[in-house]
Amino acid sequence: MAQQHLDPTDPTAGPAPTGDALAGYLRAQATEFLRALRQHRETGAAAQCGTEDPVDAARALRRSVRRISGSLHTFRPLLEADWSELLRPELAWLSGTLTMEHAYAARLERLLLALHRLSGAAAFPTQTATTAGMSPVVDVAAGSRDTPTADRGNLTVGAAKAGALLERRLTLARTRAHSTALQALGSSRFHAVADKVAVLASEVPLTATAPTADLRPQAAAAEERLTDAVAALPLVTAGSPYNAEALIHGLSPDPSPHPQDAPWHQVRLLLRLHRYAREALYGTKGPIDVRLLTAGQALDRHRDASEAAAAAAAAARTPRIAPATAYALGVLHADQRHEVEAARFAFQQCWQKQAVSTS
Repeated sequence: MAQQHLDPTDPTAGPAPTGDALAGYLRAQATEFLRALRQHRETGAAAQCGTEDPVDAARALRRSVRRISGSLHTFRPLLEADWSELLRPELAWLSGTLTMEHAYAARLERLLLALHRLSGAAAFPTQTATTAGMSPVVDVAAGSRDTPTADRGNLTVGAAKAGALLERRLTLARTRAHSTALQALGSSRFHAVADKVAVLASEVPLTATAPTADLRPQAAAAEERLTDAVAALPLVTAGSPYNAEALIHGLSPDPSPHPQDAPWHQVRLLLRLHRYAREALYGTKGPIDVRLLTAGQALDRHRDASEAAAAAAAAARTPRIAPATAYALGVLHADQRHEVEAARFAFQQCWQKQAVSTS
């Protein structure tokens, strides 16, 4: 069996996309950035009066920033080097700053729902597993979640205090992230980025030869980097229902990120760059690769579960917490690491559908 390359020339026929198509894509994303920024300011003012929620505007802002940044990375040989190298790190700073508040809120929601599920309590009336970012996947570790009655009693005792501890920690982190985002949006650094993006909406600084250059070699290089990164993943281990090494690391006092997770996070970023490159070639209304979308969703679940497990482990290291609280946080950590394994298994199943026989 050999891995089939995702040939970016397959979906459409006709003339090769050139630098002019890239310029059009970047102009469209810059325009979307400006529209989202205006909407964010308007909804932000309305939110202070309690009449509107700025979440959608912030999401659109992050979406356009990621696409501009990703395109500058993938197609940098076709863009003026000095301009591109100055703008890319600023876009990365902005994207990271705007993402944190939403990430903390989603993480808290995920962990509280998991605590309710594990302790035998009913889920929140307005919440479902799907809305919490836990859409159904092939759960390779479902059998390990059947907790004996005595253990469930201990878990129920500590679950309330564990939930309160997580809520205090993550709400504080979210508040700080919100303040940081507000400061960033009012800073001269942000205004400089916004000015550059505003210029990009009308004029894209391509190199002299870029308007007629073929975009497909750069898109193919992005696809190749993704393929190589996936090939380095332990997909055989991802098919196993129990990853003891992952859980052992979670029990250690080392607060560093889980060593197994970094390659998967890298694949998620490369997959996103590959998707953006396809958008630049064929436009946002071009053909949709369902396999890429499904793989991306599995990797998003992997990232969310990994970060949630880390948050539970960090809370469990709080000094002088009650044993029942620590127990509940330990069960929660193990549950989220099982979610990590389930997401890896779902990615493996999705990606192996692209394998073709060469015999």
